[in-house]
Amino acid sequence: MGILLGKTMDENLKKQQEFMLKTSVIQMERQIQMQNQMRERMMAMQIARARDIFVWFGSFYTLASLGMIAGFSKQRKPTVLIPALPLTFLLAYQYDMAYGNKMERMRGEADRIMDTEGIMLSLPHGLPTYSSIEAARLDQCDKESLS
Repeated sequence: MGILLGKTMDENLKKQQEFMLKTSVIQMERQIQMQNQMRERMMAMQIARARDIFVWFGSFYTLASLGMIAGFSKQRKPTVLIPALPLTFLLAYQYDMAYGNKMERMRGEADRIMDTEGIMLSLPHGLPTYSSIEAARLDQCDKESLS
């Protein structure tokens, strides 16, 4: 009777461990999926922001260019057109960010950095551990209780 009860307890323990493992895997997959969806939403917002800035800056650029051309036609001084050069570079950069493939190039560069310069990405003192987080939490609780 005792041996039968021991086998049942071992089987239950193994089933419970398998269940806990499956549950933790599902939880991790959900967290990864949630983080990816949040990242995608943030990237979409950045692209939308770049496009909005491009519209506003494009309007400014058009008005400023018309003003510079009008000033040049009246004064016949080429110095009036000098601001057009940096403004053109800024407009081209913003267009590339909003509608071009700048994001793809940036992703490619990020991949290269991760592959060849991974040391630049390491955190000071390494990854946080459970014990370091718990120690900081307890330290914070102690400071709050003293206050």
